[in-house]
Amino acid sequence: MGTAEVAELLGVSRTRVGQLAQREDFPTPVARLAAGPVWESADIERWARKTGRIV
Repeated sequence: MGTAEVAELLGVSRTRVGQLAQREDFPTPVARLAAGPVWESADIERWARKTGRIV
């Protein structure tokens, strides 16, 4: 799941995803491609539920 997909899931901008990714509790990307970081969707969804960003 790339930055655009994370942004869509969380209902925020791609810029905001970049800011959130700086947080210590944000999941670590599984890869960093030329297009940007890539996360496991399960990791992002778990983090989003834990922080109350999605139900």
